[in-house]
Amino acid sequence: MAQHKSEVRDGMRVDWDVPIAMDDGMVLRADVFRPVAEGTYPVIMNHGPYAKGMAFQEGFSMLWEPLVEEYPEILDGSTNAYQNWETVDPERWVPDGYAVVRVDSRGAGRSPGFMDIFSPRETLDHAACVEWAGTRSWSNGKVGLLGVSYYAVSQWLVAARRPPHLAAIIPWEGATDYYREFTHHAGLLNTFVSKWYPGQVRVAQHGVGERGLRNPNTGETIAGPDTLTDEGLAANRRDSTADLLAHPLNGPFYRERSADLPKITVPLLSAANWAHGLHSRGGFEGWAQASSEQKWLEVHGLGHVTEFYTAHGLDLQRRFFGHFLKGEDTGWDRQPPVELNVRHVDGSFEQRAEREWPLARTEWTRFHLHTGDGSLSTESPADRRTARFDALGEGLTFTTEPFAEPTEITGPAAARLVVSSSTTDADLFLTVRVIDPEGRDIHFVSALDPAGVVAHGWLRASHRALDAERSLPYRPWHPHDRLDPLTPGVAVPLDIEIWPTSVVVPAGYRLAVTVQGRDFEFPGDGPWPRSYGVEMKGHAIFLHNDPDDRPTDLFGGVTTLVSGGDEPSYLLLPVVPRSPDRIEGVRRGPVPERA
Repeated sequence: MAQHKSEVRDGMRVDWDVPIAMDDGMVLRADVFRPVAEGTYPVIMNHGPYAKGMAFQEGFSMLWEPLVEEYPEILDGSTNAYQNWETVDPERWVPDGYAVVRVDSRGAGRSPGFMDIFSPRETLDHAACVEWAGTRSWSNGKVGLLGVSYYAVSQWLVAARRPPHLAAIIPWEGATDYYREFTHHAGLLNTFVSKWYPGQVRVAQHGVGERGLRNPNTGETIAGPDTLTDEGLAANRRDSTADLLAHPLNGPFYRERSADLPKITVPLLSAANWAHGLHSRGGFEGWAQASSEQKWLEVHGLGHVTEFYTAHGLDLQRRFFGHFLKGEDTGWDRQPPVELNVRHVDGSFEQRAEREWPLARTEWTRFHLHTGDGSLSTESPADRRTARFDALGEGLTFTTEPFAEPTEITGPAAARLVVSSSTTDADLFLTVRVIDPEGRDIHFVSALDPAGVVAHGWLRASHRALDAERSLPYRPWHPHDRLDPLTPGVAVPLDIEIWPTSVVVPAGYRLAVTVQGRDFEFPGDGPWPRSYGVEMKGHAIFLHNDPDDRPTDLFGGVTTLVSGGDEPSYLLLPVVPRSPDRIEGVRRGPVPERA
């Protein structure tokens, strides 16, 4: 059994492996960092499975090293002794008068029990930990949640349970819908979980013990103290990868692991990335659907965790929590409801204050796919025409004429494609691209892919049924709870969601959309960056190539795209009039490459 230890280190009072008892008798373990001076302090909490004792630079060196090389400001005010993947650095918060609490979730790290990610039991534990932290003698009774990815997803889940001491949340790039965002893309199984779960979650399961890493501060095993057999470990966790194949349709399994967003009333700052294949959609949907009277949306680009640690992100976080957890005048009462970092092809971002999302001044514009000549234009083809492509081949690409003036596309998007298949189903992959005057692709830093595209959309044709009440013109809503097979050769309309995006296309550049039956890949031989063993070619690590989910005899046929006449196929894009007077400043990122 882990033992609770206390010490003073680097100007902080640190309590290691503090026990937190759950309602069923299970004891979770937390590390608590707080000021040395006696007093009461607001709490910033993380609760999750990545092992609170795993050093960022050791467990994720392939991400840490380029991050601090590109943004050395991340080390300002820190010895780097307590950096932890996707959580706050105590050395950057405790001196400001906060207590930082890190909890290993049930079955992970130093906390024993059965591991079941995003389950109701895990969320119930999370709420209990919030209440524990809010009632300590050193707590001022206000608990804030702040973290990236898993530590953002869990915030949406627990906030819907409304623990009384939860005062504010900052979900930074986190999904809200376990089916639509985390495990499937519009009915297509995303293979991310099969790579992430073994390599990032199971390695930190309680019971890995002596076979795992050690906490550099305590010398203790990060996933112990118990060391279990492989059989013992397997018996203590849910097979989260197999679960997805066992549940191909949306239903109770996914819904109980998805946030009930309308039940959220706590003040929130939702920070989203323009191009994360798991989390982008959730940042926008969470902000839009939460019932909170006080809520803000911030959208940025660059790498997945970059802005969480930079001065830009830290300033937002400190002003928000200073206002809601400490009652300080941080200027947050003047923060615009929406703050966008609008993306440019040279790697820069316009920082712009807005009042709403989508933007009220949006000019929703149909760009029609011309199957005759491969053009993409605002004029609809007069006559019905068709084009065929092998579902597993290169697909079809449609391209605009060069834009006569800079054109901004910022917002959610959608497509209506009229298609038929030689089989009883088809998967549609839509990829929005920017092409320079020389005909080369612009590569954008896209969360996990340093060379990504503008936007993605997907749909499995048999999942084409719509929920009319929840669908919006720019965001179709598919229940994904039944199959409607195609009749081979019979064309049907498909309404496809394209996740929110932003880009200013310069004059002389063109916009393109590629329609395929498989994951998009930039043309050329690379070399391409790799992550989780995946060669990233514009799709990051989010692939849809599980043979059990996409058997070739069903998804390897010939797809026919129809457009024109009474059956137009088009993109619905959010064209935003350029308003230079609204721009607050320009923030630069890495200059993107051209293919």
